Amino acid sequence: MALPETPGSPIEESGSRTVSRRTVLKGIAGVAGLASVPALLAACSSAATPSPAASSAPSAAAPSAAAPSAAAGSAATGSTTFGSSLSDAVPKKAMQDVIDAFTAKTGIAVTVNTVEHGKFQDTISAYLQGTPDDVFTWFAGYRMRFFAAQGLAGDISDVWSTIGSHFSSAFKGASTGDDGKQYFVPIYNYPWVVIYRKSLFAKQGYQIPKTIDDFTTLAKKMQSDGLVPLAFGDKDGWPAMGTFDILNMRLNGYDYHVSLMAGKNKWTDPQVKAVYQRWATLLPYHQEAALGRTWQDAAQSMISNKAGMYFLGTFAGQQATDPATHDDLDFFPFPLFGTQYDSENAIDAPIDGFMMAAKPKNPDAAKALLAFIGTPGAESIYLTSDPNDVAAATDADTSKYNAFQLSSAKIIGASNKIAQFLDRDTRPDFAGPNGMQGFIQKFLSDPTQDLDAYLKGIQAFYDSLPAQ
Repeated sequence: MALPETPGSPIEESGSRTVSRRTVLKGIAGVAGLASVPALLAACSSAATPSPAASSAPSAAAPSAAAPSAAAGSAATGSTTFGSSLSDAVPKKAMQDVIDAFTAKTGIAVTVNTVEHGKFQDTISAYLQGTPDDVFTWFAGYRMRFFAAQGLAGDISDVWSTIGSHFSSAFKGASTGDDGKQYFVPIYNYPWVVIYRKSLFAKQGYQIPKTIDDFTTLAKKMQSDGLVPLAFGDKDGWPAMGTFDILNMRLNGYDYHVSLMAGKNKWTDPQVKAVYQRWATLLPYHQEAALGRTWQDAAQSMISNKAGMYFLGTFAGQQATDPATHDDLDFFPFPLFGTQYDSENAIDAPIDGFMMAAKPKNPDAAKALLAFIGTPGAESIYLTSDPNDVAAATDADTSKYNAFQLSSAKIIGASNKIAQFLDRDTRPDFAGPNGMQGFIQKFLSDPTQDLDAYLKGIQAFYDSLPAQ
């Protein structure tokens, strides 16, 4: 696999931080760095404000076979709280495993407050301005910097002084605020791809499409075979953003996309209209009534062979709880459009992780937890229960990666341009339910509407937002 350095290939550059694809690959590849990626591929062939408290579980001091050391906050005592958006069964258990290992190592009790993923994101501003938990789940990039700049997140630069050796400069850059301080601890990332069942493709003789024409030809064949070509669910408002991202990057290029996300390009541009026009031609191949379906239900449609494919992050694999079924899943990048941007192979590959509240009740315990999470051992504990992502730490153990994770590393490695995701690459008050979530759902409700008027409405909303 070619791994050329691409100076102009930032993971996220909507702010002041720019990091390259190659340095991120060091994080993916593990301790051996870039040289280990081919080896991996070879192996493959073989509101606390309205406080989020749907569940509250003080962690028991469960033993862990691989409990990593907590460098920072080693003198911390007492207890701390953790606000989590990892509400689905697989990631929820994986996170609890990490919390239990932390408590076993330090004796610090952690109360976990879990809130449904979409609700957590939609209420994050109110949550952080109220009485947030000491530590909470969040995302790298623009949305991290947005809250850090507002003084709603705590400076954890001292934590990075102990965990920094585990991460590439790319991941440190993605964890750094506009003031040069660190506010985020990454744990994993994952690509947005077209997921399918290998057994279905083999049974029907389907081939992996390379171009959008191949893709639509395959979709028509699936329809003639009685299948829904593409599972689709956007009840939560954010999953369809991934489709906008990939179409915009395929048709207009990565640089145009990130400039649009940063407000430097206009939503009334003809290039944006072209994205929606192309999207409208693809919707007949998508599962109907998407606004009444969650991504989890859409994933089940693909897993149960009612739908032939599903474009989503690889976390969709969490829904395949039977190991044999999970092993039957595979994926490919969204097809190319035959434009000058084909060589970019751009994708969304978001980085997930954790932040600290601006005024935690027990800052020492909160920093001890973050220091623990930022170790390769903690990442390994998480990925053992949720093997649908790839570790952020450069020295994480990749020897037990499954085919799903190896394929993730391969696709991210082959991408010359990597975005975070629409709701992470732009300002939160634009991406939320009153903004792009609602606008995209409006488009999906009537893709034949007057697009000029529709896009004028999006731009007017953006222009109405307060200056940052």
